[in-house]
Amino acid sequence: MTDHIAVQDTYPDDFSHCFGCGRHNTSGYRFKTYQAGETACTEYSPAPYHTGGGESAYGGIIASVIDCHSAGSAAIFWMRENGMIVGTVPSPRFVTARLEVDYIAPTPIGPLQLTGQAQEIGERKVIVTTELRGGGEVTATGRAVMVRVLGG
Repeated sequence: MTDHIAVQDTYPDDFSHCFGCGRHNTSGYRFKTYQAGETACTEYSPAPYHTGGGESAYGGIIASVIDCHSAGSAAIFWMRENGMIVGTVPSPRFVTARLEVDYIAPTPIGPLQLTGQAQEIGERKVIVTTELRGGGEVTATGRAVMVRVLGG
């Protein structure tokens, strides 16, 4: 079962302008990432102009959505590890320290499903692995080292 509050909807207003997940950025992706048991899930549909050629998504978009999904996932996992529930307090923001993407197969333009798992949770660092599915198949995987932003 997926929790019904997206972590991005609980970011403080001054941190809600990110291109990928900012609810105040009308030009961005406006991602919504939800906790689903031990995982974090995001759905996104690239626009037709996000093509890398033909019916496949551009590789930079794939890396970008994995990156943004990992930031939201890190917040969810860190909060759970520290006894917090999404929606009860403002969620912490995480930024990327390292991102690795493996492109397995062409990713179709259309609905994508991203599922993340925590590999490591520290005081400020969370390592997230992600599977990206398009057309029912895993088309890319990612590993992101995310760091919690202090202050703000």
